Amino acid sequence: MTLRILYDEHSGALSYLLADEAAHEAALVDPRSGDWPVLMALLDEAGLRLRWVLRTHEHDGHDDQPPGEFGRLLCLGAPLVQGARREGVRSVADGGRLPLGAGFVQVLHTPGHTAHCQSYLWQDRVFCGDLLTADACPWQPRPALPAALWDSVQQRIFTLPDETLLFAGHERRARAVTTVLEQRRWSPHFAGLTRDGFLAHLGALAWPR
Repeated sequence: MTLRILYDEHSGALSYLLADEAAHEAALVDPRSGDWPVLMALLDEAGLRLRWVLRTHEHDGHDDQPPGEFGRLLCLGAPLVQGARREGVRSVADGGRLPLGAGFVQVLHTPGHTAHCQSYLWQDRVFCGDLLTADACPWQPRPALPAALWDSVQQRIFTLPDETLLFAGHERRARAVTTVLEQRRWSPHFAGLTRDGFLAHLGALAWPR
């Protein structure tokens, strides 16, 4: 199994290439169309077939960032999976499994950052978009559903084994990869807080416009 990380210095966006090289299959998590030449080279070099395009979320009303992004992702030639329904999207039930080589990617519905966010569990790794980096997304720095965000983190992420690796969708000032144990104990947004305390914490933050 192979994992490659691509980072965009301008936006702080992270995308991921997951691959089962023995089966010659790959999936992309939150790809950016501007990275397509690099991604194509990685796929071609390893002889990989793109099986899935997985998006943790899109933003209501202004998702095409840059304009036309969604349409370009549809042209990658693999089913596009995300929580928000629109033409061309494949919807997957919570807990649904997407085959990838000898294993699978499991879909976890984790609303909060947006109403339709979902995370992807692959082996001991979860690609959770902007669920934990509550203020890092330049397109939507404030969570759309703070109460749902708390529930998703506490019930879907923090109940996973301590050593589970967590991969962010955006990050500027910290590591892109952490663990459930680290986030549960030391997250600046979640550690040591009750649900009411978390909501008060978000309400007190100075959110960028």
